[in-house]
Amino acid sequence: MNISVIVPVFNEENYILPLLEQLDTVLWPTFVKSVEIIVVNDCSSDLSAEKIADFNPLNLVVKVIHNQQNRGKGYSVKKGIEQALGDVFVFQDADLELLPADIPSLLEAMYRFNIEFINGSRYMPGIVRPLHSYRRYLGNRIFSILASFFINLKITDLACGFKIIHRNLYEKLKLNEDGFGFEAELLIKAMQVKRNNIAEVPVHYFPRNAGEGKKIRNIDGLKVFFKIIRYALFRFS
Repeated sequence: MNISVIVPVFNEENYILPLLEQLDTVLWPTFVKSVEIIVVNDCSSDLSAEKIADFNPLNLVVKVIHNQQNRGKGYSVKKGIEQALGDVFVFQDADLELLPADIPSLLEAMYRFNIEFINGSRYMPGIVRPLHSYRRYLGNRIFSILASFFINLKITDLACGFKIIHRNLYEKLKLNEDGFGFEAELLIKAMQVKRNNIAEVPVHYFPRNAGEGKKIRNIDGLKVFFKIIRYALFRFS
């Protein structure tokens, strides 16, 4: 298994360097043959680019892409995949709400069950997590239930930033979304291609608020709602 970790970055000067340092110390499973990190700087206006340049990896191959204008998370992930050499893509947010140390357990599940999609879940039992915004949690639960109903498959955390997809499955998808709706579109379309091809794995979660740089807003949640309706009901849209 050859891994490409895609890290979209927008104004994360306080988090991106610690994140990359943590990725550099991950203990990868023995079946992993190679790992590359692809950092996509989405035209950050802070010191993110400088922090990325300061990173001196000890164990990893790192590629850096700079978007010439701010295009969104989905666009940045897709841009990173265009440069990826791996056969498995790992999506890692730059804000350290989710820990790189959890990636091996996600990969283990993919390898053990021989499936092509792993969804991280911040709400499955088995891991102690700090409490966070109930309204944000409730919104995500509603979206997850809605998507689960339409695709007839129980999903506990539609919006989790930890998603792993095999290249073979990814290349069968025609993905449109450039913003936060990318994750809903990706999951729904992947499940429309093949049933019984996904597992969820619990992950640690360290939430932050808007004052700490949280990017997603209420209006983004409303947009995600309509994306779920669009891609679940209109399969080929």
